[in-house]
Amino acid sequence: MALKIDLFNHFFPKRFWEEFLKSSYGLKDMGKRVANIPNIFNLESRLRTMDEFGEYVQLLSLGSPPIEVFFGAADAVRMARIGNDGQAELVAKHPDRFIGFLSSLPMTDPDESVKELRRSVQDLGAKGIQIYTNVLGKALDAPEFLPVFEEAASLDIPIWMHPARAANFSDYATESKSKYEIWWTFGWPYETSTAMARMVFSGLLDRLPNLKIITHHMGGMIPYFEGRVGYGWDKLGSRTTDEDYELLLKSMKKRPIDYFRRFLADTALFGARAATVCGLDFFGLDNVVFASDTPFEPTPGLYIRETIKVIESLDLTADQKDQIYRRNALRLLKM
Repeated sequence: MALKIDLFNHFFPKRFWEEFLKSSYGLKDMGKRVANIPNIFNLESRLRTMDEFGEYVQLLSLGSPPIEVFFGAADAVRMARIGNDGQAELVAKHPDRFIGFLSSLPMTDPDESVKELRRSVQDLGAKGIQIYTNVLGKALDAPEFLPVFEEAASLDIPIWMHPARAANFSDYATESKSKYEIWWTFGWPYETSTAMARMVFSGLLDRLPNLKIITHHMGGMIPYFEGRVGYGWDKLGSRTTDEDYELLLKSMKKRPIDYFRRFLADTALFGARAATVCGLDFFGLDNVVFASDTPFEPTPGLYIRETIKVIESLDLTADQKDQIYRRNALRLLKM
């Protein structure tokens, strides 16, 4: 079997996990989900699951929710260091299983985030960083976060963007919370799409033209809404009376949709074949990487199996499949 490099999956190193169990976040929302997944903290169990897939390696990242949600802003810097140190240690001990790790940052403190980004990349060998689609509800295009993106661009490392939203983000303005886990099922793809749009229209991608951002779950809603993103946003400003978005549109160097095609996307769609086809068509073969989102599946290894099954079912040559499974990752990671 050809090598498969899983670029978006999650694991908590031992010390980080022990701190999580003591945190005030407890079993709320995603904390409840995480605490009931042995493969996110039990290394032996994780390695047994990986054994099923032959030549298969993972790029490690911490699991959701963000550090500042788990531990609060006061402890975010300390816990980011603990998480990054722990993942670097795992990679060093098991280089045949883990091809590298992503740095996690204390984004409530952008100055410390820049320091930790630099430390984890230059001293620990992180292959990139993982950020979330908002920082305690604040948009990523807020000016205080720009230094983090500038540092990533300066170091020429990719950014993995993970959606973040909890039940306190209500479905309707008249309600105080989201029901039926709508905040996750539909809220997370919306979060990803919104964060992408804010980066596009704020001018971030023009300011940092070499920035590489991998969007989780095949770019959220963007591929499916290609028509609205394309022809619909070509008329930006025509629906707005209190801001001059038409002037903004004229100032952009490209059509809005062309900026969205600059993002990369992963295959972590839980076995959804139609969505995979849609995403590949939108982003293109060169910009899609293999990822499973393990270990959040109902049974160990399910998402890996289902994702492989979908890719194998597509009308792709062996060389094109290898590009998704391996070569795009190696190019992205400069390996």
